[in-house]
Amino acid sequence: MKRSFRLSTALDVDDLLLECIPYAIKLANEKYNFEPPLSIHEVNRWGKTGTRADVIFEFMDSPEFFENQPTMKGAREFVKKLSQMTEIFITTAVWPEYMTIRHQRILKEFPEIPSDHILIGSRKDKIDVDILFDDGMHNVERSNAAYPILLRRPWNNEATGKMAVNNYDEFLKLVEVIANSYSVGPDRLTLDDPGIVVLVGPSGSGKNDIARELLSKSDAFVKLVSYTTDPSKKNGEWYHLVGEDEFRKMADNGEFFEITTYAHHAYGSRKEDVEAILSSGKNVLTVMDICGAMALKTNFPNVITVYVERDQKELFLSVLEKDCSNNDKVNRLISIQTETRNAQICDYTVKFDNAENACRLICGQLNVQPDKFCS
Repeated sequence: MKRSFRLSTALDVDDLLLECIPYAIKLANEKYNFEPPLSIHEVNRWGKTGTRADVIFEFMDSPEFFENQPTMKGAREFVKKLSQMTEIFITTAVWPEYMTIRHQRILKEFPEIPSDHILIGSRKDKIDVDILFDDGMHNVERSNAAYPILLRRPWNNEATGKMAVNNYDEFLKLVEVIANSYSVGPDRLTLDDPGIVVLVGPSGSGKNDIARELLSKSDAFVKLVSYTTDPSKKNGEWYHLVGEDEFRKMADNGEFFEITTYAHHAYGSRKEDVEAILSSGKNVLTVMDICGAMALKTNFPNVITVYVERDQKELFLSVLEKDCSNNDKVNRLISIQTETRNAQICDYTVKFDNAENACRLICGQLNVQPDKFCS
């Protein structure tokens, strides 16, 4: 039995459907011949930064700019697919003198969107929809949508604990998962070897403790070792620690199938590492945020997400006891309330009181023989 009405989705336009900052950077490089060329990575937050990247804003105040903004690669096909899954609205902020141009561009490029579904204005928090998809961190933070989702871009890398995706495919997968969460009596998921189990939950929930317990009790699981720029992570056991420049180079080379940011530090996982574990006949075990979990579901079959729930007081105490800066602790604490939403869209939820009990519960939920996986 499905929900009796369609989900509704509000889409941003600039840098989600039409190029804005990359297009302005292109125009700036052509006009000023920067050496080295101005890069999108230099726009590491929205607004003027006091750097040479501020020059891009001079190009965003002319009718020619809005008339000629390139459509983002894959945007037309993305809107077509999404229109079959949800009702689409456009929420876009643009100066009054350019409203007509923006409206006409949307109608031309995306005919699936009705004219009266194009809403122009900056108060996106007043839009009553199920899902908001935006690259503006401020819009996601203020949104009243049930599921505000961030498109990862260099200018929102500071976002922590937000539901976020790296591309259209991950967003469509997330919409599919959200839609399925409204189903009554979902089919029971089991771990068909080889498969992938993702532990999801806020900082301090005990995800890593559960992962260690599962790994210690069974050789059927192999931990996926991810890459991070977080200097507090130990190199080798759970993460490969790399510098920011090396991480960016790997990302630019397409080595990662997912990239996320947590407490100002970057994390990424390589597809070939997952494939190597699966080809050995072992199950992949990994700890990720919901962004990484959706990337796995997008790129691989048989991915099961397990949300780790913990008493709020215990969560706070666990974060406060972490060996990291006070700034990192604050960011982790702030993200807890947002991340609790992810329980609704994970395949299973397990309550953490201690790692051994949680391990047994997970084995039971996945219909795995306890005597095989947990002694």
